[in-house]
Amino acid sequence: MRVKPGAGRTRVGGRYGDDTLVVAVQAPAVDGRATQAALKAVATAFGLPARDVRLIAGNTSRTKIVELAGEHAARWAELLGS
Repeated sequence: MRVKPGAGRTRVGGRYGDDTLVVAVQAPAVDGRATQAALKAVATAFGLPARDVRLIAGNTSRTKIVELAGEHAARWAELLGS
C-alpha cells in the first residue's frame, strides 16, 4: 500500500502504479502516526479487527507491505478501482 499522510480526510482506495493500494490519512508522518492510522484505515476498509492487519515492511517508507488475515482478493481489487 502507498500511504499519503496529512490528507484532508482518511480514505482507502485508488491505485498507485499497477497494484498498490492508496491509503490517505489525516495523521502526519511523525513518530509512526501515519503508519498506525493507515493500518487502522485498512482494517476498517476490509472489515477486520486491527490485530488482523500486520505491517511486514516499510515502517518508515510511504510504500508499505501489509499482511491481512484471511482471503481478501476481491475487496482488494474493488478498492484499487475506486
